[in-house]
Amino acid sequence: MDTPRMGIDDRLADRMSMAEQHEYLRTKLSRRKMIRSGVAAAGMAAGTGLLASSASPAFADTTSAGSPDLLTSPATGHVDGSLVAPFGRHLALGADPKTQFRISWQVPLAVKKPFVRVGLKPWDLGRKIEAEVRPLHTAALTSALPAVDQYYLHAALDGLRPGTTYYYGVGHEGFDPATAQAFATIGSFTTAPARPERFVFTAFGDQGVSYHALANDSLILAQNPSFHLHAGDICYADPSGSGHTSDTYDARTWDQFLAQTESVASRVPWMIAVGNHDMEAWYSPNGYGGHEARWTLPGNGPDAATLPGVYSFTYGNVAVVSLDANDVSYEINANLGISGGRQTAWLDKELARLRKSSGVDFIVVFFHHCAYSTTTSHASEGGVQEAWVPLFEKHGVDLVINGHNHVYERTDAIKAGAVSKKAPIGATVHSETDGIVYVTAGGAGRSLYSFPVPDSYEGHVADVDSVDTWHSGKDGKVTETVEWSRVRYTGYSFLAVEVQPATAGHTTTLTLSALAETGERVDHLTIARKAK
Repeated sequence: MDTPRMGIDDRLADRMSMAEQHEYLRTKLSRRKMIRSGVAAAGMAAGTGLLASSASPAFADTTSAGSPDLLTSPATGHVDGSLVAPFGRHLALGADPKTQFRISWQVPLAVKKPFVRVGLKPWDLGRKIEAEVRPLHTAALTSALPAVDQYYLHAALDGLRPGTTYYYGVGHEGFDPATAQAFATIGSFTTAPARPERFVFTAFGDQGVSYHALANDSLILAQNPSFHLHAGDICYADPSGSGHTSDTYDARTWDQFLAQTESVASRVPWMIAVGNHDMEAWYSPNGYGGHEARWTLPGNGPDAATLPGVYSFTYGNVAVVSLDANDVSYEINANLGISGGRQTAWLDKELARLRKSSGVDFIVVFFHHCAYSTTTSHASEGGVQEAWVPLFEKHGVDLVINGHNHVYERTDAIKAGAVSKKAPIGATVHSETDGIVYVTAGGAGRSLYSFPVPDSYEGHVADVDSVDTWHSGKDGKVTETVEWSRVRYTGYSFLAVEVQPATAGHTTTLTLSALAETGERVDHLTIARKAK
């Protein structure tokens, strides 16, 4: 359903920045509130008893415009806490995964005194940590979508021991995970080891809520990953994702998503980047107010207030960098240039720092919009190619993971936009000399896209010499013919990466495996580098 535009020309409205859309919606909701108030006053004067609906007591509007803003004041319980069960637990790593974890969850109603219990045994959760409440109110944006109150809770765990398994339970007044009543809700996590060891991490993008999304979650859990990378377009509460004022939005989809994901995310840190569907103008000028209510991320990027999805962490001998490609996207430009160049400047410095770090062998970068892809839907993002690819090559990035295109695609090793070394299935790429491998892992659960040429994957190889495709540029689509598309799979899938460290001076490896929803392997490749 389109949002009424109050006389704004369609073409102008569709070119609004996220900040302009936020102000537009504030004005729209304010006018609606004024109209309701006028009707109510007229009804009372006439003795009809008509009353405008009031805001939830825990979420009174904080601005005169009646904007659906993120509130951070503590929520007050209105029901018996024993009747309210937490759900949607999701873990995240801190900037130092050896000593820092973040626990987040949701409750369906306001509760009193929320907390986390933590211990080294499931029956001994002696440490109790107060939780932060981040309630979120979404106004009734259309007649078909009601107002929604959501309650997100977060706890920071610092000073943990490296390589240690901890047990935890989340609760509130009336619901204590240390009691028999709630003992079954206890979860666990393991901090990063003090020294590099073998581990596995997984990745995908474009998940949403569906049977296919749930099936992928189950397969990921079976890999026993140390962490999972979600490359944006998380739940699709905004199913259009065009960055337009006509986008519709249902906040309740987040409840479904977090409940669906809990089986994995309550045990495996879920590290996210933001996609175009994750910009939600209703909450804040940058579109990320709701994002900040739901997630706690490392926050060590160039500007956590503006770009909460930009950060880095190091696990073992692998440094991981999350970026916000909305900042550089020509295709969907609602947040184009939002950082004023700060993100790209930070990326240059951060990659330089990580490459010099004595404990880092591999650098993995993940974000939403594809640096290189050939699908008929989004193909490649020229803004990424211009702003970031030269920095990836300058600092020797080893692997780039994207979503956005709802397929699996892997490139050959690339330098300066061209094939520097062919990388057929099962090959080994030496990233220091051969170039960078780019993976699109967007088959997490949403409807699938298509390629302009046949699929080519493990057991079904159909190599082509070139693909006629395009990339988004400043002035629209730019057609091109490319030779770097090596593996293409139109199906639900995810990426699993096994990291094998090595002793100093020997070879360390990343072994990539793309696994289909059926469990079938559709691609594998090894990226090797001489260990420091």
